[in-house]
Amino acid sequence: MEKRKVVIIGGSHGGHEAAFEILNRYDNVDVILLEKSDYVSFMSCGMKLYLEGKTTGINDVRNFRPEDLKGRGGHMYNNTEATEINTYTNTVTAKDVNTGETKDFKYDKLIISSGVEPASLHVPGADLDNIYLMRGYDWAKKIDAAQKDDSIKNVAVIGAGNGIAAAEVMAKAGKNVTLIDSGKKPLENYLNDTYTDIFDEVLTKNGVNLAMNNKVTGFSGEGKVEAVETDHGKIKTDLVIIAVGVTPNTEWLKGTIELYDNGYIKTDDYFRTSVVDIYAIGDAVFPFDIPANRRVPIPSAIAARHEAQYVVQHLFETTPSRPFKGIVGAQVLEAFDTHAVVTGLSLKNAKKAGINAVEVVFKDRIRPDYIPDEDNPEAYISIVYNEDSHQVLGGSTLSTYDITGQANVLSLAIRYKLTLEDLAEADFFFSPSFDRQWNLINLAAQKALGYYKIV
Repeated sequence: MEKRKVVIIGGSHGGHEAAFEILNRYDNVDVILLEKSDYVSFMSCGMKLYLEGKTTGINDVRNFRPEDLKGRGGHMYNNTEATEINTYTNTVTAKDVNTGETKDFKYDKLIISSGVEPASLHVPGADLDNIYLMRGYDWAKKIDAAQKDDSIKNVAVIGAGNGIAAAEVMAKAGKNVTLIDSGKKPLENYLNDTYTDIFDEVLTKNGVNLAMNNKVTGFSGEGKVEAVETDHGKIKTDLVIIAVGVTPNTEWLKGTIELYDNGYIKTDDYFRTSVVDIYAIGDAVFPFDIPANRRVPIPSAIAARHEAQYVVQHLFETTPSRPFKGIVGAQVLEAFDTHAVVTGLSLKNAKKAGINAVEVVFKDRIRPDYIPDEDNPEAYISIVYNEDSHQVLGGSTLSTYDITGQANVLSLAIRYKLTLEDLAEADFFFSPSFDRQWNLINLAAQKALGYYKIV
């Protein structure tokens, strides 16, 4: 019996998960993975740790190595960029990025996990030297070299979302760092006002100059960048790092499969595109969001892996036995010693979805009051909920202490549509070495319900 051929485009989280899941699950299947980069499966989410010297080296900051896939019987083609899909012959045309030579790959099933590209700023002077992007293997090496370069004294980071990681790295390297954003506060697209005020203070305390409410209008310099031009004046710099979001890597798909106006790929409840036998997963699609009850972009390694696993499980079914259940969406946001985890819907996005939503923010110390403050850090828990039904829609944690476990509890509560009452009554372990008599999640839910504080 001839092997069924599955071609996967893109070797990051979604493509990696799909390739190995297929080889684990099915016999008599040929898996071909196409990746346009030379370096396979760099984990941009690990870039900050690499830049801080907290990894075993840049060549280990990856999901897998090509030989890992080959050892399982798969076929890995790096430096190979998919340029066209012929839906009549079921072939993908791909170009060798070094030689320009093209080759056709036959498929029975095609999984597109082409992901996104870092967005650039299309302003005057954008072609000057020393303007970097905060994504990918090659940029990681350049940023690492720059932080060690004594001639680079002033660094401008544009984007007070993911750009905070670059600002922290450069501040720790002794650079004079200015964080520029058109918004009012750092991380305001992700966090409530209480949290953004805390991050504002943390960044300032650690020497990062905040230039909020500044729109970048251009760059100036002779050959290399010397200043960032904004609507509030010039900011002197020797290096610019841009972290202003992403754009879907789908231009090459226009006219082949249906795309939204913003370039994201249209899929159904089973991640099938408009063309039979072609699926799409990862950052360039809109998966179903459980708390919003609709499709939204969720750029997340975890989301991509869940999508890949689902698609592979149902890849050879004529009609998938069940639709994809959906994603909650969670991410960590950190600066220096402070970290927040957000999950589900923010209050702003819940209201955009037409939900009568409310947010409660609870602050206390991690452990009982008889523990000295130096061993008893403060922590915040927020819960976003439907005021009518009390269903939990979102939430977040913030502390200098690791309370990410509580954020995972909130994620489960959102996924299974628990209520404030469920969280207020949930029983967790207690030991004064770790926790309070009532868990912080209990207390946050009880506050929302109007209970008096029980410690």
